[in-house]
Amino acid sequence: MNRYSSVFWIFILMAAAASGVLYGYFYNGKISAIGAIFALFLCIPPVAFERGSLFPRLFDWINALPTPSYIVCSLIANYLLIGIGYFICGTLLWFFGYLPAEWWQEAVLPTRIWLYTLVVSALMSFVSRVRELLGRDVFASLLMGRYRKPIEEERIFLFVDLVGSTSFAEEFGDLRAQQFLGALFAEFAAPVRRRHGTIDDYVGDAAIITWPMQRGIRNANCVLCIFDIIDAIEANSERWLSEFGRVPRLRAALHGGSIVTAEIGVDHHKITYFGDTVNTTARLEQLCRNLKAPVLISSELAKRLTFPEDIRTSYLGTHAVRGKGQSLGVMALARQRRQHSELIAQPA
Repeated sequence: MNRYSSVFWIFILMAAAASGVLYGYFYNGKISAIGAIFALFLCIPPVAFERGSLFPRLFDWINALPTPSYIVCSLIANYLLIGIGYFICGTLLWFFGYLPAEWWQEAVLPTRIWLYTLVVSALMSFVSRVRELLGRDVFASLLMGRYRKPIEEERIFLFVDLVGSTSFAEEFGDLRAQQFLGALFAEFAAPVRRRHGTIDDYVGDAAIITWPMQRGIRNANCVLCIFDIIDAIEANSERWLSEFGRVPRLRAALHGGSIVTAEIGVDHHKITYFGDTVNTTARLEQLCRNLKAPVLISSELAKRLTFPEDIRTSYLGTHAVRGKGQSLGVMALARQRRQHSELIAQPA
């Protein structure tokens, strides 16, 4: 378990235990560890489900539904998970003699807790949906007002572009092309989450993924993210062929440096990034075709990384980047243990 997950679960467990103690105090007028134990059993299943750790296929299916259907299905799933947690906890505590009533009274979710759970689950589902729509890191930053005042920080950006989207749209139409893009971007979610990144935006047929500098270079998260995406596409190549007649091919570029992050907007708030780093990453991605290399990284960023053993690097020299006053050192990346030639862009 990585450090970020550990911190998250420690916080969740402490908050759940505290809420159980408070509920017992306000309902029964006394502080008891029983309330904390019940709260933990009630909290862990839905939180694990919401994070995709429990029943991940069901979570992905619900998460892909339209918002009204998502809320209803999420409520049902959360209620069932909470009811199961209550049943297990009540049965265990009754068996060990900590609860005096009959077993069925202690194991069946009471109406008052059912109503309380319904309200809390509705709020959790709504907040979770908004968080997914905005992005997890963006939601937290907006909620805390972290970027109300512009902040200078270091970030890594990964630009991932779909190759051949224009020809696909010409052949199959714009609606089918949008479905193709939607399925592709959905494939990005798990690798980005696993590598602790944030999908900042979708621009046409490209996705912009970002990390705070230290999080991105730790364990080469930013590099492994793009190859995890390629692996995910490769694993489902037969499905891509059957549904869309082709397997997506990608071009990608990585660069990092100092930028200014700020929250902008009045009716529609957004966290945006200003600075040469973002523009340089976009122009580096445009070099992929000219350099016949599907995955590029700037030498500046590469110097700060410790690459995994299966990542091969090839220095391609310095190149003038349009709009940048100086040349940029460029390296090509490839994974040795697998062949991705059918998934990544090939020169025309």
